Amino acid sequence: MYYLNKKMSTRVKVEAPARLHLGFMDMHGGLGRRFGSLGVAINEIKTVLCVERTQKFLHDGPNSKRSMKYARLLLDKYGIHDQPVSIFTKNVIPEHAGLGSGTQMALATGRAIASLLKISVTNRDIAELLDRGTRSGIGLGAFENGGFLVDGGRGQDGNVPHITSRQSFPNHWRILLLINEREKGFHDEDELNAFNTLPEFPEHLSQELCRIALMQILPALASENFIDFSSGIGKLQSTVGDHFSKIQGGRFANPNINMVLRYAEQLGYVGIGQSSCGPTGFILAESEISAHTLQKDINKKFPDAGINSVIVTGRNKGHVLDVTQAAANKSKQKEVIPEKV
Repeated sequence: MYYLNKKMSTRVKVEAPARLHLGFMDMHGGLGRRFGSLGVAINEIKTVLCVERTQKFLHDGPNSKRSMKYARLLLDKYGIHDQPVSIFTKNVIPEHAGLGSGTQMALATGRAIASLLKISVTNRDIAELLDRGTRSGIGLGAFENGGFLVDGGRGQDGNVPHITSRQSFPNHWRILLLINEREKGFHDEDELNAFNTLPEFPEHLSQELCRIALMQILPALASENFIDFSSGIGKLQSTVGDHFSKIQGGRFANPNINMVLRYAEQLGYVGIGQSSCGPTGFILAESEISAHTLQKDINKKFPDAGINSVIVTGRNKGHVLDVTQAAANKSKQKEVIPEKV
């Protein structure tokens, strides 16, 4: 389907960063708020999409159908039925890998649509409308401001948890991601069922994790004490991972990634874990040299593990929105037949 718009067109481009979900602090919920999360935005993996006004609903690019679904939901919510848009996705965060793909796609689409059509809506409104952030506010926090984030957990109102702490992630620290592209983590109904079948989390462990977060992880980050920070993340990950072990087959979901993480631990890397429900694993490294040395070692020792290792940096800013005016040229896009969402 070719569409030619001879007039000048407003194009809104949004770049949204991936995030690592580093674990929950309080799955007991005895104080009235449940979960409470830690996480960090990252630079090298992101969703980038462009939105324009058009005469028909059009989409093109990886996972653009999902973006269009979010756009239609937002337009229906605000009663805008006479303004079709086109969506082009340039990059997308891998789906169901524990990197926040769904939330970042929803927020990027919603922010772009709102900017294009002058809709007054907050990022939090978009997240709640599109049913994102039901357990964690880390994705919303990463989209808005980036950095290392802590949220206060979900209260009785069920709304997206608010960010209670945000610190910059040191520029010289590195994170080695272990991505298995052949396997997906829990998502949608399977994720909901998994959480519903978990045993009750012991209150004393929630108390311990909150103490580690408040009195070890955050102070170590503020003073750039890599050893204490890594140790705190590792303790939180092992405790939460063991709680999930009955539904994911072990402390970490993917056996090969678990094997590599154990190897890194033997080498002295204590900041190891799994992002969200996995299968993506991570290893904290104090420097670029340390990360590259470890990456080469892992690639050499585990050549057949089916793991893609990627070195990333923390991102200390949120999404980027860019509005341009340009004459729309011929573009090959998929026409979307209007449907009731």
